[in-house]
Amino acid sequence: MSQGKCVVFSAPSGSGKTTLAKHLLEQTNANLAFSISATSRNPRGKEEDGKDYYFLSAEAFKAKAAEGAFVEYEEVYPGMFYGTLQSELERIWASGKHVLFDIDVIGGLNIKKRYPQNTIAIFIQPPSTAVLEERLRKRGTESKEKIAMRLAKAEKELKQAAEFDHIVLNNDLETAKNEVQQIVMNFLHS
Repeated sequence: MSQGKCVVFSAPSGSGKTTLAKHLLEQTNANLAFSISATSRNPRGKEEDGKDYYFLSAEAFKAKAAEGAFVEYEEVYPGMFYGTLQSELERIWASGKHVLFDIDVIGGLNIKKRYPQNTIAIFIQPPSTAVLEERLRKRGTESKEKIAMRLAKAEKELKQAAEFDHIVLNNDLETAKNEVQQIVMNFLHS
């Protein structure tokens, strides 16, 4: 099976990577399809299995990992796994599209290591950790403890930004949208 290209968006939670990824998916000339990650966490809000994530029990996730079914995976928080199934990339490439990842920092770097020649890795930089905290609180989906856990993880992730091909500051959403669109279109059409 021929491989398409991989576009990786990584950032701390609350940086705006999902908003920017959705913007790119709306660009019909990009020929991108969203990579649905697998996770062992429970659905939040109106999330649907097979659309937002593939929701697996921790046991099922570990079993798939042992089978070698993942391109990359990690235990992001204690007992909470996230990963990309090889079958997901094959599904998208078989449809003739390129894969768009909205993925955490370690996962993004692992995709880049796995497919170095046909991957572009973009780090979405928040304006500050204070803004990040404000965005996470405004979501209203998580407890104070979860927010504190995400902020602690963000501190580590911000230190890895330099390992990415591009860093896009998401201070102004329209500017960030234009910047990522230009970076990705240049990559896809090169």
